[in-house]
Parts: sequence; structure tokens; C-alpha cells
Amino acid sequence: MTKRALITGIEGFTGHHVAAALQARGFEVHGTSRDATSAPGWHRADLGDAARLSALVAEIAPTHVIHLAAIAYVASSDVGEIYAVNIMGTRNLLAALAAAPSRPSAVVLASSASVYGNTLQMPIDETTVPRPTNDYAVSKLAMEHLAATFADRLPITIARPFNYTGVGQSERFLIAKIVAAFRRRAPVITLGNIDVAREFSDVRDVAQDYAALAEAGVRTTVNLAAGVAYSIAEVLDLASTITGHRMAVETDPALMRGGEIKVLTGSTQKLRNLVPGSRRRPFAETLRWMLAEG
Repeated sequence: MTKRALITGIEGFTGHHVAAALQARGFEVHGTSRDATSAPGWHRADLGDAARLSALVAEIAPTHVIHLAAIAYVASSDVGEIYAVNIMGTRNLLAALAAAPSRPSAVVLASSASVYGNTLQMPIDETTVPRPTNDYAVSKLAMEHLAATFADRLPITIARPFNYTGVGQSERFLIAKIVAAFRRRAPVITLGNIDVAREFSDVRDVAQDYAALAEAGVRTTVNLAAGVAYSIAEVLDLASTITGHRMAVETDPALMRGGEIKVLTGSTQKLRNLVPGSRRRPFAETLRWMLAEG
């Protein structure tokens, strides 16, 4: 039987890597893009267009679905779009899949570890009570609750990725911004709070997790975590060591988000039980890759 995957948001930072991971596993890969495209297997579709999604799902008849398309920038100023895309867009997709003549054997939905909010429990495991602190996180938790209403019709896996990065990530995101500044040997960089600590997995490793979870088709919620966090100050020091360049850091209060999560690191136990081959390369390796090719 042909394994046919549909990746929403295939044109995005993560989508390219997930597509490669699935192709390496023998999948025929299709994807949705909001923009016109001539790439093989890519289809123009907006999550807000329920009729288009239904027609596309019927045409492709995917056996596996990985839903990545979302407004993923936490500081996005268009709050309405965050909720419209992340909640209603997901509902449109799930409704199309549930009504399809041939339903998929696995649907992986990309949520976010930001749903946990500030918590004293470290590392955070999947039993931690979510306490979202911003609109993006609220939209993702709402998406999870929405997905539960389709649980009797679709085999849904909720993936909660912690922070990850890599070559090709937009400079709106912190590590990509820092890497770009080091690559051009900027004398100064403007940041928010450099004392917050985050995981920074490699996108290539996270993509492998998504592909493996799609193949597993397990109805569950799982963290995509590394278990190790770095403060932004530590990231700057590591990049300085790699490049031999040092920058002054200016603090801009406008870049300090309300509801900022101080430390965010997750338990990897459940992921490793579900995906025994899951791995995380050292962050220094990811940073060297980005500094060399970014």
C-alpha cells in the first residue's frame, strides 16, 4: 500500500525538513502552501477555505497527515489571525479529513510547549497542567481541545514541540537573529531578556520525530523535547567561542514580552518510549551549522 503524506504548511521552515524525513521513509509526499507553487506535490490551499481543503483531501487521499501550518510567531500583532488560523484553520482541516471517503491512519497536529506557561515543574512532562500566558499559546491549547472533538473519527497525535532552530529559520526568531548578527559580525545586537532559558533542538531532529510519530499513529499527546535548556546569555557566549567575535548587547524593553516564560525545558521520556530512535544532536553542532550555512 502506498504511504501518502499530506503536510500542511510544507513551504515553511519545518515543512521542508519533515518532507525530506518522510520521503526517506518511503512516503509519497504532498503539501499545502498559501502561495501559488509549481513544486511537485505542492498544492495551493488556505486553511480558511474549507471547500478547497475538502476537495484537496479527497483528491490526495492521504494515509498520513502532519499539520504544521499555523501562525507561529508568538509576538505577532495580528491577534485575530492567530486565532483564525490556529483554531478555525485546524477545524477546517479536521472536518475535511473526517468527511473524506478514505480517512487517514494518522493525523499529527503541531501544538506547542508554550501551552504549559510558567511552571515550577522541571522538566515539564505531559501531565503538567497547561497555563498559557499569551495569545499564541492560548490558541494552541484551544486547538488541542478542538481536536478532542474529532477523536472518535480520527487517530490524532498532539505534538508539543519545545523551541527548535536551524538553517532557514526566519530572523524574527531569536536564534536565527543572533546567528545573522554574528555572521555579519555586527558590533551590537538588541535583545530582550537574555536571562530566560530555552531548549533549542535542531529542526532536522524534530522533523524525524514528526515523521516517526506519523508512522506510529498513536492517539496521545507528546512533548518533542531535548531536556536541556540554555539561557540567551549562554547562547551568545557559545556563538562568540565558535566565531571568535563578540558583540555588545543592548536591552530593549519593547522586546520583553508580557507573560514571559522564565525557563522552559521538557521531559523526553514519553517521546523516547514512542520513538526509540529519537535523538538530539548537541546544540553547539546546530549553531555551527547555522553559522556556516545560515
